Amino acid sequence: MNLNIKGRTAVITGGSKGIGFAVAEGLAREGVDLFILARKTEDLKKASKKIEKKYNVKCVDIKADVTKLEDLEKAVSIIKENTDAVDILINNAGTGSKEDIMDASDEKWQYYWDLHVMAAVRLSRMIVPMMKKNENEGVILNTSSICAKQPLDYEPIYNTTKAALTMLSKCLANELIDDNIRVNSVNPGLILTSDWKSTAKKLTEGKDITLDDYFRDIAEDKTPIGRFADPEEVANFYVFLSSPLASYMTGSSYYVDGGWLNTTI
Repeated sequence: MNLNIKGRTAVITGGSKGIGFAVAEGLAREGVDLFILARKTEDLKKASKKIEKKYNVKCVDIKADVTKLEDLEKAVSIIKENTDAVDILINNAGTGSKEDIMDASDEKWQYYWDLHVMAAVRLSRMIVPMMKKNENEGVILNTSSICAKQPLDYEPIYNTTKAALTMLSKCLANELIDDNIRVNSVNPGLILTSDWKSTAKKLTEGKDITLDDYFRDIAEDKTPIGRFADPEEVANFYVFLSSPLASYMTGSSYYVDGGWLNTTI
């Protein structure tokens, strides 16, 4: 299927691994040039080199901590040095948490707020003017989570900030639709990323269970489909939403969760 996005330009945060890298590969496969942001230089260089070699597109890697305004400003300066306009923004950077509300510090709450909410607010403010320079429609996709609606009990900060990101997506969609910019959130369920593996190690520490057994048990318990998804499976949906084939899809939250969500409302 021709998605009609060859030659477009995308910015992806958290683009060096996991869902972000899978989305980067999916867009590159369609001929989209990329700017990928992440914190670790080695991971970024490895990801950008792989994409450029395999797909023959431009992939500029930018080291940035998206919780820091100054890093985002520097990143956007680099983007502007390399292109006049941006078509697609994927606010994907994020990570799980583990705490109790009564014990979590203000500093931890603030970090996750900046990571999951303010990074999307700030980058949208910076990138939207570049989208308006294009004749193409603009697309913003925010990586939320099933936990925005159906929380996991061990990560209340993650649940809360992802719920806020989902609402931000809806409000931003209403605000930008007259500028020919579509905004949606994608709410993944069990996606086998390095973040999930890190969380699983913490949750199984000191227990008589292997990681493989843990993943199997949680998938069979939570999802009718009975397994975790590979990042590429959810990335396919991001790529579709980034294309003109999804031109009537805006202001919505889409759950890619193997049937885990226990409500249709």
